[in-house]
Amino acid sequence: MTDSIESMQHEGRLIDPPESVRERAYIKSREEYEAMYKHSIEDPEGFWAEQAEEYLYWEKKWDTVLEWEFDTPKVEWFKGGRTNVAYNCVDRHLTTWRRNKAALIWESDEGRTKVYTYQSLYYKVCRMANVLKKHGIRKGDRVAIYLPMIPELAICMLACARIGAIHSIVFAGFSAAALRDRIQDSGCKMLITADEGLRGGRIVPLKAEADSALYECPSIESVIVVSRARARVDMEPGRDFWYHEEVRANGIARHCEIEWMDSEDPLFILYTSGSTGKPKGVLHTTAGYLLYAAITFKYDFDYHDEDVFFCTADIGWV
Repeated sequence: MTDSIESMQHEGRLIDPPESVRERAYIKSREEYEAMYKHSIEDPEGFWAEQAEEYLYWEKKWDTVLEWEFDTPKVEWFKGGRTNVAYNCVDRHLTTWRRNKAALIWESDEGRTKVYTYQSLYYKVCRMANVLKKHGIRKGDRVAIYLPMIPELAICMLACARIGAIHSIVFAGFSAAALRDRIQDSGCKMLITADEGLRGGRIVPLKAEADSALYECPSIESVIVVSRARARVDMEPGRDFWYHEEVRANGIARHCEIEWMDSEDPLFILYTSGSTGKPKGVLHTTAGYLLYAAITFKYDFDYHDEDVFFCTADIGWV
């Protein structure tokens, strides 16, 4: 990175930002950046320990920052530590002014808008987490999520993380065969999908695609269906359940206890596209992934509390 900056400066392409931007930035100068970079290279364990202390909530602090064996290969971050992604993303904000701040702003293709505060998001995540538990999903179980970019997608991901289930996002533009292969490989017990998706004015028959895939997916015990387009779809008794009915059912509380996860416990599985062969499942673990996502977002985008971040990328491509 430093060599790249020096090359750009030599070529006359290094441009200083306006003073108004510099004053607000977390890293205000090249010198500050280089000092931070140098610290990370010369004392990586000290650097990442500082970041972990500042950016994450820990139910139990780690014993070691980093253990690695490249010959194996084996790399473990924050071993012995216990935390939870959903708690870090939602719960810890509820005792601050952010409680009533917008956590998610959703705008649909057809112009609908929904806003979720951290408090309202907490209730929805907890209800869905309790629905997962009602259907027998426990820590370590895999849940396939085949949804368009709707609020329920983020809610279901956080609900899985809250109880220690491993989610596997399947891009909603993929075929039944692609969904089938990913479910089979990861051994998912549950599928969460929608009746239909809307993409650029075009209807995507998600439930029909899911039904086709499930003919060859005996590991799936239950299917939760979000009514995105209020379309009439086939529902198999005893297997398929409407999302809105499940989260509002009697006995589904709006609080769900956190499952504290070891730092290296699995968080999610995302499959490669398969363009060069069979799709390969990439497993991301809990603490290292969360920390790196948090600090790269903050520093790369220079994100502040009063900012609104607009993302057009599909979660299935992360």
